[in-house]
Amino acid sequence: MSNPYPTLTAGRLARPDGAEIYYETGGEGPALVFAHGLGGNHLSWWQSAPVFAQWHKVVTLSHRGFAPSTAPGGIADPQLYAGDLLALLDHLGIAKAVIVGQSMGGWTCVETALAAPDRVAGLVMACTTGSFDYDRFGDAEVQAWRQAMPARLQDFAARGIHRAAGERMAEDNPSLHALYQGIDRLTSGLDKDDVGKRIRVMRTRGAADAARMACPALFVIGSEDPLICPRGIELVADSWPRASIHRVEGAGHSVYFEHAVRFNKVANEFLGMIGWT
Repeated sequence: MSNPYPTLTAGRLARPDGAEIYYETGGEGPALVFAHGLGGNHLSWWQSAPVFAQWHKVVTLSHRGFAPSTAPGGIADPQLYAGDLLALLDHLGIAKAVIVGQSMGGWTCVETALAAPDRVAGLVMACTTGSFDYDRFGDAEVQAWRQAMPARLQDFAARGIHRAAGERMAEDNPSLHALYQGIDRLTSGLDKDDVGKRIRVMRTRGAADAARMACPALFVIGSEDPLICPRGIELVADSWPRASIHRVEGAGHSVYFEHAVRFNKVANEFLGMIGWT
């Protein structure tokens, strides 16, 4: 039986500082770029990229330092992700794109949209607020979440559950959970604790920057997310001029991986709503 999906082809973009950005691209139509989280790489989008490549020019990339991309000195500085993405768009001849970012990829979404708003047609923010700080709202639900989550994450670690996959994925779909862990292990030489600290330091954006987020955005929330506070995502989304929210009950931090069919449907509806079809 023939493959119904367009084939994605691989490439590498050399950056001036010596980093190499690995990417895959395929399909024709309005451009759609996928930016992964801390526990992933370009492969994280295996359930979405081939589907959308039927109607879009799809690009998946591995952020610098995440296999098979490289970074000078092994330091994957997230301050450079937006510049890498914009250089990749130039390299591929893409004038404008919708960016889909999960978790850490949300930092890439936000920083790219603020640095070059004319290059971003829209954002899909999957379980993320990017570099926007939700603690600034002083919300009681956010504070309670922060107090409860450390114990929950310790329990995950003790039981061998990947924190970004979550308990439900591990119990209900152990094969999918194992695949998530395997993709994470591909970037075995990178200090991801350091990358995590670096992105948290960047989480300083507030009301003034929210007013500058002019492009339409869809925030997808997993109600049981232990890493990015669901209520915090709602607060940030409400502060953006053109943002909408889709909440998935019972989902963890990786809705796009755990509930791919639903995620693809919601993202596709968003693309249709903004005319990116």
